Amino acid sequence: MITSTFGNYFEDFEQGQIIEHSLSKTIFESDNNLFSLLTMNHHPVHTNIDYASKNQHKQILVVGTLVFSIVVGITVPDISGKAIANLGYESIEHCNPVFINDTIYAKTFVISKTESKSKSDRGIVYVETVAYNQHNQEVIKFKRRVLIKKRA
Repeated sequence: MITSTFGNYFEDFEQGQIIEHSLSKTIFESDNNLFSLLTMNHHPVHTNIDYASKNQHKQILVVGTLVFSIVVGITVPDISGKAIANLGYESIEHCNPVFINDTIYAKTFVISKTESKSKSDRGIVYVETVAYNQHNQEVIKFKRRVLIKKRA
């Protein structure tokens, strides 16, 4: 029997490493509607086809924080699956709009890694994740620091 692994330990990350995430997600209208309802973002550009058709992109825009949440989720098996905590997100940039039925892919660049100064069983990995759609257009990118366990 092969044991499934989830996440990587601190030692598995190397500065300069590029991780192409195997997960992807097509964003459906139901995803956008539910997220809009749950987060109380009722802006008509996200929920009203008629309104959206009369604005810049002429179609419904997916809520930006939904795109962010999906991309973070895509990275979990590779980046934060063994994390103790996500310490902070920074430089979140929405590069291009995301529309209903776009498929999102992502890759992560390891910027640096630092041993914990207070606890020897962990370290901080600093990464930048870039997500893109089915047309290979960047749609969002962000950096974060993740506190990750070391191997026992």
